[in-house]
Amino acid sequence: MKNSLVVIVALEDELNPKNLSSHIPIIYSGIGKVNASIATYKAIMDYSPSLIINFGTVGKITSHLSGLIQIGSVIQRDMIAEPLAPRGSTPFSIKPNKHVSILDGYLCGTGDSFVTQKDEWLIQNKVDVVDMELFAIASVAHEHKIDWISYKYISDEANESSGQEWSNQVHRGQHLFLDQLQTHIKNEL
Repeated sequence: MKNSLVVIVALEDELNPKNLSSHIPIIYSGIGKVNASIATYKAIMDYSPSLIINFGTVGKITSHLSGLIQIGSVIQRDMIAEPLAPRGSTPFSIKPNKHVSILDGYLCGTGDSFVTQKDEWLIQNKVDVVDMELFAIASVAHEHKIDWISYKYISDEANESSGQEWSNQVHRGQHLFLDQLQTHIKNEL
């Protein structure tokens, strides 16, 4: 089945499927880069979208951020293969180390860990927020030449309190995201 856009979210707690129009496919990937890669590939095979929209929660590195933000680019924060390549770079690979959305916005660092302490590398590389799926989603989209955009809700401060903060905030951004999604739906009509 062909659909012009699909929405990919890690968890139903982040976006309740009952709040989304039934004609928009929503894919729940599960947490982490492997799950996000599989879900994105399956979404592309099942729906042949021209646009992938990701929504989820993030921890903030840039202190003034709050609410719903738009992501402009994404890197891997947990590709650490030194001395073969600098952190964030996959050794012996010609694939991009950074993916850029079709919309401007903040820099997200993706990794398969929940950030609970200060990481100087994130600060030095001007990473604004951290998540666990977007780099994988953007990588698969890039391989299939499909545009992507991402909206993230700031759920925590990427510190020792993050687990509890995230648990309390995980569901709070969905209505803000649905407002943004309506704009993209109107543009597709």
